[in-house]
This record gives sequence, C-alpha cells and structure tokens, in this order.
Amino acid sequence: MSTLTLSKGSNLSLTKTDPGMRQAMIGLGWDPRTTAGAAFDLDASALLVGASGKVRSNDDFIFYNQLASKDGSVVHQGDNLDGGGDGDDEQVLVDLSTVADDVDKIVIVVSIHDAIARGQNFGQVRDAYCRVVNQESGNEVVRFDLTEDAAAETTMIFAEIYRNNGEWKFRAVGQGYATGLAGIASDFGISLN
Repeated sequence: MSTLTLSKGSNLSLTKTDPGMRQAMIGLGWDPRTTAGAAFDLDASALLVGASGKVRSNDDFIFYNQLASKDGSVVHQGDNLDGGGDGDDEQVLVDLSTVADDVDKIVIVVSIHDAIARGQNFGQVRDAYCRVVNQESGNEVVRFDLTEDAAAETTMIFAEIYRNNGEWKFRAVGQGYATGLAGIASDFGISLN
C-alpha cells in the first residue's frame, strides 16, 4: 500500500482507503531551523470535539499533562522536548472503534512552548508533517507535509480526523494561530485556568 500525500484543505476517507484500520497512530514531526536563541519545544495535542464545534469538557484536551481521554480512545505517547532525530517527534494513538459517539472529530494541534517569551514561531520550523499509520499493519495511510511559511503563528492545527456518514476521514488543515494555544482554547471551548 502506498502512502497518499495530501495538500492543505484536502481530505481522504480512512475507512475506504484502509477498511480494516481500527488503531490509528498519528505521527507528527518537525525540525527547528538553526537559530542562536533558545531551544525549540513543540507540543502536540488532540482535541475531542462534539457537534457543537467545542470540546465536551477539559477532559477532551489531550496533551503532555493529560495523556489520555477518559475512555482511553485517544492516548498521547509523551512529550519530546527538542524535536531532534529522524521520524516522528510525537505520536497520538486513536482507537477509532472506541471513540465516543458524541465526538465528531479529533483535532490535531501543535504549539510552540513559551513561543512569545522565546521569540519563536512556525516560520522558524521546517519539515513539519502529520501522518496516519495503521497501528496493526504498520502501513502509512496518509501524510500531510506543511510547506507554507507561518511566520507569525505560534500554534497550528495540523489535521483533523472526523466522522462523515459512518466513515472516518482525514483532513489536512494547516491553519495557524498567532494567538497561540489560548486562541485554540478559546475557539474550541477549553478553559486554560
């Protein structure tokens, strides 16, 4: 099975492309450009979003301090503090067969830790990508390489996995936020207090 590479705004049916997939591994990677400043620490998170377009509660914000959803359907594999090395920098596992019925989509977000204080943004990050792998077969099903310059953005929605007419689909989003994680929290109903 060959990997399908999507461009920004494109989507793909995971259900049709890999009909047997139940366990999806979302791999996220990036490389900081060489800078003379502070080290980069990018953080992946997943938001479980209902029909309202908001999380049902703060329990639906999966990140390095809350590694799993209450039902265990979404599990963050831990924080990578420097983005060094080859391959995925952070991974989120999603059991598509056990995601609660009232979750319409899982939004995959990457933010730069302390971006404002460190003077960092996504314009200083290169080779960022998001991919979905069938955890059971090991097949990479889809990949999205973020190529655009995001000079002002400190947080980005990389992708979404969403339900549509009984299917699970993947959407390549690539939407940046200059307002950081606070902007994402505001849009999706997360309380950061």
